[in-house]
Amino acid sequence: MIRRSLAAAAALLLAAQGGAVAQGQKPAAPAPAAAAAPNANHLALAREVMLSSGIARSFDSVIPSFAEQMRQQAVTRPELQKDLDEVLKQLEPEMELQKQRMINIAARIYADKLSEAELKDIASFFRSPAGKRYVETQPVILDQMVQSMQNWTQEVSEYVMVRVRAEMGKRGHQLQ
Repeated sequence: MIRRSLAAAAALLLAAQGGAVAQGQKPAAPAPAAAAAPNANHLALAREVMLSSGIARSFDSVIPSFAEQMRQQAVTRPELQKDLDEVLKQLEPEMELQKQRMINIAARIYADKLSEAELKDIASFFRSPAGKRYVETQPVILDQMVQSMQNWTQEVSEYVMVRVRAEMGKRGHQLQ
């Protein structure tokens, strides 16, 4: 679960900077807060960017993980399993609506932070072969980054402990 959370956070970070970075540009500075609410086209572009960037994939695992938690909780009452499975299946359309609600919230955030012109540029990137390839490789890249980050964290933790012990030893303190 931690790995998924890290991957989701990394996905959000990469996607937020990915369009500009992939085009060799510096990430754009945050746009000043808009005085007026975004228009329908602005919101549609924001939704397109949010979906085409691959960020919505991070929402895909949320509902099934809730269902799995419910199944695990019911494991002590096997007589509930059949009914629980039927209820969860019945609720799938409602849960899809909940996912779409989060997609709309995310699109609104994009629209609030990026201008319509910026979203057009970003959407163009994600429609391009390079943008599509970027999104296609993102899950593998994120998994490898998360694994590398876990390894790096462990190595740095050990390195810091060795260094701190050595330096404290020079000062006459022995740490275990």
